[in-house]
Amino acid sequence: VQNAIINVKIIEGKAIKAIEARRPIKIQPIRVMHQTKMPHLIRNQTKITEEIILRENLKIVKMLKNRILLFYLMFSLLIVSCDSNSVYDNYKSIPNSWHKDSIVSFKVTPPDSTNAYNLFVNLRNTTTYKYNNLFLIVEMVFPHGKTIKDTLEYKMAEPNGKLLGEGYMDIKENKLWYKQDIVFKEKGEYTINIQHAMRENGKVNGVIELEGITDIGFRIENLLKE
Repeated sequence: VQNAIINVKIIEGKAIKAIEARRPIKIQPIRVMHQTKMPHLIRNQTKITEEIILRENLKIVKMLKNRILLFYLMFSLLIVSCDSNSVYDNYKSIPNSWHKDSIVSFKVTPPDSTNAYNLFVNLRNTTTYKYNNLFLIVEMVFPHGKTIKDTLEYKMAEPNGKLLGEGYMDIKENKLWYKQDIVFKEKGEYTINIQHAMRENGKVNGVIELEGITDIGFRIENLLKE
């Protein structure tokens, strides 16, 4: 009987083990970060990325500024080197239009009375200038009162109407010959007076208000060395 009971127990034990073996395995749940912590992490990562981009952009801007500064410095040196022949160079603005009685004057004290110089009338005009030529009355008053007056004509445009001068925008710059190989024998201050003398074809009276001229200048240059 005892053996039978033992056998039964063994059998029951095996049956119990078999039954336990068929029970589903309990899987421990994986711990997932709480949802309230995720946006905080994303914001931190975004902030770090933005800071990195900002630093890189600042480096690029600084590099570009240095390059632009270097370019302007080199350009300025080039202009100065190209303009080394200048002894005197000055402009005066013409407000609105140039009246026929308005005289533009320059006071000049030459550096010496022995060397020869070239003299120019500089002029800036816009595309509103409608004539192919320009008549100027240029007067030089010497320190001791002597006066020389010239009436000069300059070509301002091609036959097709295209304006002459330097510049790609609406303003053109013209460097007009006045006198060549001039020696300022009298020491002291010279006065240069410039006045326009424009007339339209078929009209007796001159042009009262000359439009399109923005600046009048006077320039003295050293002679070019050959």
